Amino acid sequence: MTGLRLGPLLRYVDWDGDGTATVWIEADRPCVAEVRCEDGAHGTTRTFQIAGHHYALITVTGLTPGTATPYEVLLDDQRVWPPEDSPFPPSTIRTPDASSPGAELRVSFGSCRWASPPHGEPDPVGPDALDTLATRISGDPDAERPDVLLLLGDQVYADETSKETQRWLAGRRDLSEPPGEEVADYQEYTHLYDESWGDPQVRWLLSTVPSSMIFDDHDLVDDWNTSAAWVADMRAKPWWQERVLSGLMSYWVYQHLGNLSPAELATDELYAAIRADPDGTDLLRHFASEADRDPACARWSYRRDFGRTRLLMVDSRAARVLEEQHRAMLDDGEALWVREQALEGWGSYDHLLVGTSLPWLLPPFIHDVESWDAALSRGERGARWARFGEWLRRAADLEHWAAFPDSFEKLAALISEVGSGPGAPATVCVLSGDVHHAYVAEPSWRAGDPDARVLQLTCSPVHNSIPASMRFGFRFGWSRLSRYLGKALARHGRVPDPSVTWRKTGGPWFGNQLMTLTMRGRSAELRLDHARTHDDGAELVTVHKRTLTAGR
Repeated sequence: MTGLRLGPLLRYVDWDGDGTATVWIEADRPCVAEVRCEDGAHGTTRTFQIAGHHYALITVTGLTPGTATPYEVLLDDQRVWPPEDSPFPPSTIRTPDASSPGAELRVSFGSCRWASPPHGEPDPVGPDALDTLATRISGDPDAERPDVLLLLGDQVYADETSKETQRWLAGRRDLSEPPGEEVADYQEYTHLYDESWGDPQVRWLLSTVPSSMIFDDHDLVDDWNTSAAWVADMRAKPWWQERVLSGLMSYWVYQHLGNLSPAELATDELYAAIRADPDGTDLLRHFASEADRDPACARWSYRRDFGRTRLLMVDSRAARVLEEQHRAMLDDGEALWVREQALEGWGSYDHLLVGTSLPWLLPPFIHDVESWDAALSRGERGARWARFGEWLRRAADLEHWAAFPDSFEKLAALISEVGSGPGAPATVCVLSGDVHHAYVAEPSWRAGDPDARVLQLTCSPVHNSIPASMRFGFRFGWSRLSRYLGKALARHGRVPDPSVTWRKTGGPWFGNQLMTLTMRGRSAELRLDHARTHDDGAELVTVHKRTLTAGR
């Protein structure tokens, strides 16, 4: 009998009323994969093969807007989901009716998740926010739940593996040889996803709550694409080529495909070619090689419209231009695409969500340090300072939007443009993770503020460690003293003042956490929940809540 190796993951759910959804699965052999819903909606497709693994992204049609219908997964006409002994409620596909009065959208987001330890083992970093969310929803299936879960990077850690994974790696190769305890190839990436998404609570959660994703550095390696010099050094390592190709290939299969709508999948030439080939490994490997060689060869960014809320998920890792004198977070084609997607149908949406794994607005001191370092590295103070700048940005992870000053300013200008005028959305929220704490920051433009309420909403980690030194550094980064020090560094680097200033209006908060935005008409509510342990287990506790409206 064909088995379900991983999944199902409920990925895309339509908000335009055409009754479609996509469900991702991995089977243990080639088969016909099918989703059947209680209301008669269904979808079926054959698996495709990559590196000896068998996958399917099943498009489900015939769903009724405004309903929640349980579904099951069948492989070769045999039911494999839900398991007969499942302790969880049925997995459902909830299709919104965006046209109904009072329709709302609930978006939960976060980043940076180490896989939870096996059941019964102590968790050294505290309860997993996704596990805790799953427990809350499964305990009361009719309770509030996200309409979509945004995972903003570091879904797997290729360079920081668990003890259990290290034991598995030691069974297949010599860990004294590079890359040691890090993953080396596609097969080892599949093990990371097994470990992360095979967690029973998370597996059920992802089967019943739609998800959208984007990568960050640890999906490949810490500091991925920090600079041209970093890339040159990594390409000189004999193990790097296999790592980067395997990382991009596995990301395409496990994360990227599910971000796309059925209409986008229908016109995706690579997806069609791989499905038509008995073994798509070489096709996908060639694509990954081209994407690594030239960022313009691939687009990982995407757009989703949820009724009158627009999500622009922006690739802030693989689309970079790293030539020192022309550094940019996004290459020209990617930057143009983001602008076009933000302005298309301007006036037709009430909220714009810009997803980027790396925060646009950092604590001001850290922003100034990164801008100063960027100036040093491009030679503003001479060759010796340039060498120091390159060393510092690698040592201190100085690679956020502030480290690409022109891109920081272009994003600021685009947000101001989108947020100004009679058709402006009520809010523009930049959703980010990466920095292992949460905060809310609000900018002001020196040339005049837009009409929309603009916020930087940062939430991280979902499940990871937060060293005391990191807590101190980020708290210090918002202090008055640090602002003076930051300005002194900026003057030394001859860095012009940015076009915006900003202030922290919430946080910093530390812990395993999720943020949730609930949009209703032209207002929105923001909530931050912490995963906390108590005598009976763990629960999500609300530590911050506020209402967001247009303007200030």
